[in-house]
Amino acid sequence: MKQYIETNKERFLEELFSLLRIPSVSSLEQHKPDMKRCAERLVELLMEAGADEAAVYPTTGHPVVFGQKLVDPSLPTVLVYGHYDVQPVDPIELWHSDPFEPEIRDGAIYARGANDDKGQLFMHIKAFEFMVHQGALKHNVKFILEGEEEIGSPSLAAWAKENKERLAADIILVSDTTMISESVPSINCGMRGLSYVEVKVTGPNKDLHSGHYGGAVANPINVLCDMISSLIDKDGHITVKGFYDDVVELSAEDRAKLSRAPFDLEEYKEFLDIKEVKGEAGYTSLERTGIRPCLDVNGIWGGYTGEGAKTVLPSVAHAKISMRLVPNQDSETITRLFEEHFKAIAPDYVKVEVTPHHGGNGFLIPISSPAYKAAEKAMTEVYGIEPVPSRGGGSIPILADLQRILEIDPLLMGFGLERDTIHSPNESYLLKQLYAGMEAIALFYRYY
Repeated sequence: MKQYIETNKERFLEELFSLLRIPSVSSLEQHKPDMKRCAERLVELLMEAGADEAAVYPTTGHPVVFGQKLVDPSLPTVLVYGHYDVQPVDPIELWHSDPFEPEIRDGAIYARGANDDKGQLFMHIKAFEFMVHQGALKHNVKFILEGEEEIGSPSLAAWAKENKERLAADIILVSDTTMISESVPSINCGMRGLSYVEVKVTGPNKDLHSGHYGGAVANPINVLCDMISSLIDKDGHITVKGFYDDVVELSAEDRAKLSRAPFDLEEYKEFLDIKEVKGEAGYTSLERTGIRPCLDVNGIWGGYTGEGAKTVLPSVAHAKISMRLVPNQDSETITRLFEEHFKAIAPDYVKVEVTPHHGGNGFLIPISSPAYKAAEKAMTEVYGIEPVPSRGGGSIPILADLQRILEIDPLLMGFGLERDTIHSPNESYLLKQLYAGMEAIALFYRYY
């Protein structure tokens, strides 16, 4: 594979750049035509790589790309999952280059989607191409590439149910996660789930003069801040009634296994430019982001935020809140418990609305499975060191749905790094990780 990459490197980059130049932002209506254009480009790349068939399929939202190469019905089948939609680019002024005109700087590609997930799904297309080109493919391979992961995959579960027979496979192979570091590879054996809500707190029926009414009428922003502050206690525990009822406490043995992952707290703080970390009492930073749930405000607004001053007592205040969930917690149950709790703690001088957005459940996979062992062997060969099993702090909610619908486990071979700053300005992906991923995926097919 190394020689194949070297020979085709320029073509690979231009093909990847053709994807990165398409602003496939799923959350913004003006980019709906770009979503279709990106899906069509993926079909072209799959067919050029050697797929028997590939096509764009409509859903109730953005389209799904499905492609496959069937070698022999008796052979194992790998279903590759990825997503071609990307996050919005705001704040645009913090980008050092055009987010949709990829640049290579210091050995990395800079563009929105360079890592998440166009760069990582592209590795699978190229590893597949290599195996077909070499006549070495001893598996049936299917691709399901969606355009709604960044907005919670609202359409894919229904499409998967309708196409369950078409998607039949033995394993779901995914690259949409990170590894610990370039020198310490890891394989995610679990991901957290998600519950995402928006809250609205309303006070007076219109914005008021803060001099005439301040001190006599409740300010919704002040009230919202108080309510949010009460959601987490001094020990970092979430105060929503029933929130921890289904959380499974890991044994001391399992916590010891996860602690094998190297972690330098001082380096972590320096990277983030913070003096100290904060989180649930009794757990390490890695445990807080892997095996424990959390609650965070993702955005808050209300009143006047323009240039200069405006002495207004606002009528309404808003916030977006996400809760990361651990396996065994049910997203819909947590959303309901949050809504009940948030309304119950609202004082009489405001009205509260809670609007659920997207969500999904977490999952765990066994590290003793043949697929995990094949991935472990492949990554050991590429990196020269055995990968560490880890638990991912992020969420890919649709994978739990696909696991349930198709009755097969996902395997997460992610090659991103924390330095890639996905979802933030100046997203990037190291070229050496891009190429290492292609090698490891090709080796996975050899060993699985």
